[in-house]
Order: sequence, then structure tokens, then C-alpha cells
Amino acid sequence: MKAWLLLLLCAPALAQDPNPVGRSLAATCANCHGTEGRPRGSTMAPLAGMKAETLLQVLSDFRRGARPGTVMPQIVKGYTEEQLRLVAAHFSALPPVQARP
Repeated sequence: MKAWLLLLLCAPALAQDPNPVGRSLAATCANCHGTEGRPRGSTMAPLAGMKAETLLQVLSDFRRGARPGTVMPQIVKGYTEEQLRLVAAHFSALPPVQARP
């Protein structure tokens, strides 16, 4: 198949998600933080709607050992700075989680 035809067929999907790489990388967070950063019945922090700068600071703190964690210090070391920026951008673009009454 010609490359331009493949691009044409994929264009609608690409137009809907401005950060497909960030979304793909963020999928690994679903095990603990819920699908699209919305945990259900969990004590994990919601990530949806968090400001990118805030999330990047938290991730940096885990990486440096300034913030304690169980698995996050190890997980965050597996990502490059650019990948973490893409993940943070993905979560910040989502609507925030509404507080439960």
C-alpha cells in the first residue's frame, strides 16, 4: 500500500488524538491510576487533569528519591525526560476527576 494512502486512512484517528505517543506511554499507568488517570475505588492519586508541571515535578521527585514510593521510583527511571513530558501532557489534557460527594 502506498504510504500516502495509509496516512490518508489514518488521518481521522491522528486528528482526534493530538498526543498519540503520550497516550500510549500513559497506558502503563492504568494498572494503578486507572484508565485515563481515573482510579476507581483506589487510594491512588488521579492523574487526569493534573497540571503537566505538577506531574513532572512529582515524577522528578520520585526519580531523585525525594518522594518515597513503592514502585514509582523504579518505574519513572525507565522513561526519558521527553517521554515523561509526553505522558504529563496527555494527562493534563484530560478533564479532571470530579470529587465524589
